[in-house]
Amino acid sequence: MTDDGELWRRAAHGEPDCFGVLFERHAEAVRSFCARRTGSLDAADDLVSVVFLEAWRRRADVELVDGTALPWLYGIARRTVQHRWRTVLRHRRALSLLPPPPPAPDHADEVAARLDDERHLAAVRQALDRLRPAERDVLILCAWQGLGYAAAAVALGVPVGTVRSRLSRARARLETVTAPIPPIPLKEPS
Repeated sequence: MTDDGELWRRAAHGEPDCFGVLFERHAEAVRSFCARRTGSLDAADDLVSVVFLEAWRRRADVELVDGTALPWLYGIARRTVQHRWRTVLRHRRALSLLPPPPPAPDHADEVAARLDDERHLAAVRQALDRLRPAERDVLILCAWQGLGYAAAAVALGVPVGTVRSRLSRARARLETVTAPIPPIPLKEPS
C-alpha cells in the first residue's frame, strides 16, 4: 500500500487519482473531527469538502507525520472550522444591526371573513338552486353581471318582456326562500 507521502508527491505532479485515494483514506476521519467540533453532520459534510479543496490548493505544503498526512489535514480542518465560526458570528452581528422586520399582519380576520363569505355564498347558491334555470340565468345576468334588460335579452335569446317577467318572478321567489340571507344588491337594469 502506498504511503501518503508518495500519493501527495504524485498528486502534486499531476496525478489527481492519487489525491482521490488520499480523500478516500482520510475523509471519514476529517468528517468525524468536523462533526465533533460543529455538532452537525451536515456542517461536517460541507467542511470536509472545504478542507480537501484547501489541501489540494496547498498540496505542495503537506507535512507528513510518520508517513501520514492526517495531522496536517486536521490542522486545515481546525482552521476551516474556526473560519466558519467567525463567519457565522459576523453574519449574526450584521443581522443584529438590521432593523427588526415589520410585524406580520394577523390573517385571522381575513380568514374569518372568507369563511363568512363562503357560508353566505353557499346559502345564496342553495337559494339560486331553488329557482328555475331560466329565472336563475336572468337573475345572474342582470344582478351580478350588471346587464340591462336589453343586453340580457340578447344573451338569453328572448324578448325584453320575458327578461322583465323572469327577473320579477326570480326576485319574488328569492324573497320567500331567503329570509336569513341579506338581500342581493340588484342593479337597476336600464
